[in-house]
Formats: sequence, structure tokens, C-alpha cells
Amino acid sequence: MIQYSLSTPEAELALRIAAFQERLGKNNVDGVLILQKADLFYYSGTAQHGWLYIPESGDPLLMIFKDYERAKEESGLKRVVSLVSPKKIPSTLLEFGYKMPENLGLELDVLSANQYILFQQIFSHARIMDISVQIRLQRAVKSEYEIGLMRRSSQMADKLAARVPQIIEPGMSEIKFAGLLEAYARSLGHQGLVRMRMWDNTLFFGHIMSGSSAAIPSCLASPTGGRGVNPSIGQGPGFNSIKKNEPILVDYVFALNGYLSDHTRIFCFGKLPDDLLRAHDAMLEIQEKVKQMAIPGSVTGEIYDMMVSMAKDRGYKAYFMGTGDRRIRFTGHGLGLELDEFPFIGKGQTLALEKNMMIALEPKVVFPGKGVVGIENSLRVTDNGLESLTTFSDKIVQL
Repeated sequence: MIQYSLSTPEAELALRIAAFQERLGKNNVDGVLILQKADLFYYSGTAQHGWLYIPESGDPLLMIFKDYERAKEESGLKRVVSLVSPKKIPSTLLEFGYKMPENLGLELDVLSANQYILFQQIFSHARIMDISVQIRLQRAVKSEYEIGLMRRSSQMADKLAARVPQIIEPGMSEIKFAGLLEAYARSLGHQGLVRMRMWDNTLFFGHIMSGSSAAIPSCLASPTGGRGVNPSIGQGPGFNSIKKNEPILVDYVFALNGYLSDHTRIFCFGKLPDDLLRAHDAMLEIQEKVKQMAIPGSVTGEIYDMMVSMAKDRGYKAYFMGTGDRRIRFTGHGLGLELDEFPFIGKGQTLALEKNMMIALEPKVVFPGKGVVGIENSLRVTDNGLESLTTFSDKIVQL
């Protein structure tokens, strides 16, 4: 199994904290309490259960409920203390010389109502402010350290795609094939857990579907769906048998050392019908156009509109990114520690791209009763367009 350093460098954490504190000053926030595990890991280097206080200036304080010794080992922060209850946070802050914040930032996009009420009571004299957008905007632009980690996860995603012809067989069920491929992914170091920020959204590795089952809509915010193994899951691979002359969708997320790579490739036993082949080629054409135009300063909503317009011009308006009134209104999304980070290439989005943002671009055509074709790659925004971190051939792989 390939292994890499498991600790975020202290210098990396220091840069993240300093950049975040600059944002706090500009937004009149006196301090922030970080609870959500992805954000906690980003700023502290550990995901152990606890609370991270980041003041507008000065050193942060990491307060750990469980496990303190492990958090001290994993985190590169200077101040790490053991704490038995969130109710003791104010007295602990005073003990370390912090002023009580008048304006306290919390991650209100992911905090439960009960947690919000609790911290309102604990910091009764503070004004609670939502700091989640500032966190997400900072995390959207990746450091060279993060880009290096995402290159490694993308290399593993390519290895996974290359493994498909060695293990798949006609007549095999989707779920059996998924299990074999997932076992190989784990041997490469896949962490198993794929984090998503959107409330109550879950994903297990990704979607493997064959033929018409890939076009079944599901609860997930994704152009592909799948029936899954039961209604309580309602997405992903099921017991459908993989057949000849139909598209086999392998849409998997490789998660290595916390960082993700999103990757879709189409395989087929035999030959796909000509209409599906043409649709796939059209998606590759759209991808290439975006790779050229998506430079720093490009507006995400305008990129989306261009992609929709190209799909319409080529005759795929009714099938691009799904069908019907509930089709997905985005064609790409940011990724890093989570699968649904900023930026979103979506309808009405106004965020401008910045250098070193990461985008999972996924133009796809969904044909009910036939299946899904298209592509997805993990791409880095550069001054000259999008650089693909995933390099396995975009063409349909004939088995």
C-alpha cells in the first residue's frame, strides 16, 4: 500500500490561519468557533472531536473532548487543551487570555439547530454570525501542498480506471463489480469516507451503473442516480446485470489522505449504438471548450450557460445533465476535502474563478432506458485554462 505523510505541515496550518484571520478582520468578526470535521481538519490538522477557536488575531486554541492525546499528536497547532464540555469554552478562553468575542462566527450552514441554540446560550452576550461562506471561499483556492495531495488522489483514480478491464465480466452484477473495484481502491489507500457538506447527503465511493439503471434518477444531487441495493439508500450500484453493447458508467471518487479526486469513465462490452457514441463525443467537445475558456476571472454562471448552449446546439437539450423538470442545474463543482466545495459551475452563479481553484467538470447526457455517457475530470484553474489532474483516456473503453 502506498503511504504518504499523515500530518499537515505546521507552516501550512499557519498560512491557513493567517489568511482566515485576514478575512475575519474584513468582516468584523472577533473570533470563530470551528466544529465541523472537514473545517476542523483544514485549520488544525486533526478531526478529533473538539472545538477550535480562531481569534481575529493571535494564536488559535484547539479544545479537544476525544481524543486529546491523538489530537496533540496529529495537530500542528501550539495550543491544544483537553476539555470535557462546550459549556467550559468561555472560561477556558479567558484562562488563555482571550477577550470574549462580541461577534462570534459559526458554521451556520452545517450546524444543527440544537447546536446553534446551545452556543447562543453559552455565548449569551455575543452576536452569532455565519462564517461558512468565508470558510468555503478560502478553501476553494488550493495551496501547492493541497494540489500535490490532489494530484496523488487523481493518480489513484487513474489506476482505478485502468483496473476495470481486469475485473469486470459480462453478466456480473453492478454491486459485485463495485465491491471488487472498491477492494482494489482500498488497497491503494482509499480512506473509504467521502465527505459532503450538503445536509443529509451521503456517498459511498461513487456510482457504478450499467445501461438503463444509470439513468434512474435518485435522491443525490447528481446527474446520475441508480436504483441502489434498497430504497433506504436509493442510489448507486444495484443487482442489475452488466450486459453487452450498453454503457457502463464508472463514476468514482478517490479519497486519499483527506483529499478527493472525482473521475468518470465509460466502458462497454462490444459496441455502443451510434447515437450514444455521438453524444459522448459531444460531451468531450464541451469539456475541451471549457478547459480553454475557464481562466481566472471567468464567471461560473456564464461557463454553465455556454455548456448548456453547446449541448442544445448539438441536439441534447432534453438529456443534458438529466431529464425533466428536476434535472441538475450544475455542470461542475469544486472539490478538496469535500465533494461539494466552491465553486459551482451552475445556473445563476456569479462567483469568478481564481487560480488554483479545483473543479470536477462533468458534462453528461442521460438517456432514459439506455444509459449515461459523458465524462468527468478533476481540473485545476490556471492562467491558461484548466489543467486535468486525471489523465486516463476520456474515450469510451471497449472491452
